[in-house]
Amino acid sequence: MVTQLQAPPVSSPAGSASALPAGPRPRRRVTRRTWPFIIPSIVLICVFFTVPFLLNLPFAFSSWTGYSSDIAFVGLSNFELLASRGILWTSTAVTVVYAVICMLVQNVVSLSLAFALRDTTWGNTFFRSLFFLPVLISPLAGGYIWRAILDPEGPLNAAIGVVVPGFSFAWLGDPVWALFSVAFVDAWKWCGIATLVYIAGINSVPRELLEAAEIDGAPPWTRFWKVTFPLLAPAFTFNVVTTLIGALTAYDVVASMTQGGPGDSTSTLNFAVVQQFGYSFFGVASSLNLFVTLLVVVVAIPLVSWLRRREISA
Repeated sequence: MVTQLQAPPVSSPAGSASALPAGPRPRRRVTRRTWPFIIPSIVLICVFFTVPFLLNLPFAFSSWTGYSSDIAFVGLSNFELLASRGILWTSTAVTVVYAVICMLVQNVVSLSLAFALRDTTWGNTFFRSLFFLPVLISPLAGGYIWRAILDPEGPLNAAIGVVVPGFSFAWLGDPVWALFSVAFVDAWKWCGIATLVYIAGINSVPRELLEAAEIDGAPPWTRFWKVTFPLLAPAFTFNVVTTLIGALTAYDVVASMTQGGPGDSTSTLNFAVVQQFGYSFFGVASSLNLFVTLLVVVVAIPLVSWLRRREISA
């Protein structure tokens, strides 16, 4: 039985990856040669993230509407208005449930596909390309396609009707199934990227460790849990964080499939932001937008910190 992950005796030259001792990773220093590669990223982050966030900040505490040029400071009144009307809590609850479903479905499916397609063969290359195709489709187009598929008169009900005669169900008309359906489509849309990341992680696991565990008599599940999964930590961190943040800021698929309905059952925070902008309540929309940003920060920083500690201990 494999009880502890240990590197086998290393015959490769000193300095190879398998010869590195366990423990905290050495810090990488920024040198003059690396600055030209870092500066473009810093500029892009400032232009597309920092500047819009700073511009949004004062409007979040204002009474700005599209019907008047007067902009007055109102403190936290916009947040109180959103909370009193239930928009803040309803959209937050929907977004959190939606994000958890997306993250779980996307990572479980992607990890399974990665194990099935990890070897580079002609057939696996074809299926990798096939599963990556949804990434190339516009989120709005993908949403409209699935809206047609899930229609009560659509092909999904028709296919089920072959087995269960007379079957008809409004997948997007039921509050619970609508939320699951939209979250599933969002996960399907981005599964290809997560699968490629997991394939790269699996193929980076030293074959010597797997062979040593197999010789030691470890069954497949133990080899996965004790050997492969700990070494997948960087890929796992990347996929979990990116899928969760992507789902917390979801809008396109929701807008194209359900428009937030039925009722408010699929009204995510970003969809509510766009709704408020559509009503010309720019101050209220800015407040909600600020809340989305803070929610992502509050969720992402502890999650990344915890997962990075897991990488070091693995």
